[in-house]
Amino acid sequence: MNMTTPGLSRSIASTQGLELMALHRITELIGHAADLETTLSSILKVLHDTMRMQRATLLLQDKLTQRLVIKASCGLTAEEELRGVYNPDEGVCGKIFRTRSPFVVPDIHSEPLFLNRTGARPGIGKERLAFLGVPVLVHDKPVGVLSVDRLFGSDVSFEEDVRFLTVLATLIAQFISLNEEIERKEAKLQEENRSLKAKLHNLHDGHYIIGHSKPMREVYSIIEKIAPSSVTVLLLGESGTGKELVARAVHESGSRRDKPFIKVNCAALPETLLESELFGHERGAFTGAHASRPGRFELANHGTIFLDEIGEMPLALQAKMLRVLQEKQFERIGGSKTFEADVRIVAATNVGLEEAVEEGNFRADLYYRLNVVPIVLPPLRERMEDIPLLLNHFLSMSNQRNGKNLMLTAEVLDFLLDYPWPGNVREMQNMVERMVILAEGDRLTLADLTPGVRGWRSKPYVAPVENTQPEPLPVRAAHPWAGEPRKSLQDLERDEVEAALRRHGWVQVRAAKELGLTQRQIGYRIKKYGLSRLDSYR
Repeated sequence: MNMTTPGLSRSIASTQGLELMALHRITELIGHAADLETTLSSILKVLHDTMRMQRATLLLQDKLTQRLVIKASCGLTAEEELRGVYNPDEGVCGKIFRTRSPFVVPDIHSEPLFLNRTGARPGIGKERLAFLGVPVLVHDKPVGVLSVDRLFGSDVSFEEDVRFLTVLATLIAQFISLNEEIERKEAKLQEENRSLKAKLHNLHDGHYIIGHSKPMREVYSIIEKIAPSSVTVLLLGESGTGKELVARAVHESGSRRDKPFIKVNCAALPETLLESELFGHERGAFTGAHASRPGRFELANHGTIFLDEIGEMPLALQAKMLRVLQEKQFERIGGSKTFEADVRIVAATNVGLEEAVEEGNFRADLYYRLNVVPIVLPPLRERMEDIPLLLNHFLSMSNQRNGKNLMLTAEVLDFLLDYPWPGNVREMQNMVERMVILAEGDRLTLADLTPGVRGWRSKPYVAPVENTQPEPLPVRAAHPWAGEPRKSLQDLERDEVEAALRRHGWVQVRAAKELGLTQRQIGYRIKKYGLSRLDSYR
């Protein structure tokens, strides 16, 4: 026989409807959660708005102190939250945590275990207030306590409240567990990232640049020497040789590594926009200047500014650049305030600045100010031993980006070792990316190369003109005894090897082919006779 009265049935149905509404809103909050503490506070606010619960707190055990602290609350001030700290063996919350069981205080005035440490209930007076708490369990281990206040009334069912709070505590526990797992994975990824960076740093002589060839080791050596200073650096070399990467290595090797690294391409903007980009402008300085804007030199303060393609900078702007280098000062366009420029300047160009100075397109005084420490980046054809390393690096990165696992055939590797790489490292990176994207098999073959690359052997390759022209070979006398002493066989061999290297721009592979030698044999002779690319053009 059902003794439930119609009024009580309606009350139960109404309560269950509110519980379902609250749970629906809470699951929506958890599903769109971005921040742990903000989401937990929003969950507790739902209890207040939907379930008529006066105050709600979530205490979690601090991993360092092992004490229970308020992680989120509703109805408490920031000061009251700070006071809500409990040992696991004290008060009602401590008992709930230790026993891992719910606890109900029908009237907080008659419960000695109730500490009211937050001081959030000073004005209750004789009004009876109920306190309910349930444990928050993760993998059956207590991690906190969820508690609420409710005004005591005849229509309150503590069993129903405890059941609802237990369901909610389970949802919160799952949310906390998921958040901790995400934090662990992020920490692991960050550690792996630091580890990989350290390995890459050590692998490539302390810089994030790939290459162990002699020309690159010379570049690394200069970077190491200038690292402690703030000296101006001028990077020289063909397009695509990695000047920006070297500029960043210069920045990260010095004391400014934790400060900004700002890049500017001097050829990408017209003169008026370039000046504003470098030095900034004040409001109303020109049409469209609706607000003041700092320039790149301000943004790079205490750090490094990388001026790429400095040879394309207009003459009118070069005078202002010279002042920055000499006096470390500048003004914004339309402004009178003088700004200090505490920046390291690294400039780069792929054109001959000396010729530009002679032709009147570049200021001589600015050139000498920039050319304090020049670093010549070798073209890829002069660092052939680095080609397999670079190919492997770009192939690995492209495979990862495109979800593939392609490999190079020996035939392609041999072909690319012989290729002159007119576009240098940039050309290689773009070529590998294209091959990986368009490849149909699981191995890259000659058919995957572009027609232009495959057909390069049918065209005579002309290396870029060096700034210093090779000296002509000395004219020998008609007879060995007329004009100069007879040369030994070793001297003759040395001259022939050096001449072949010069004719081919010091590309050892081509010089070896002309002489009928292997790459190892010509390398041995270069070492044997102490030949040097720089010395051979003096």
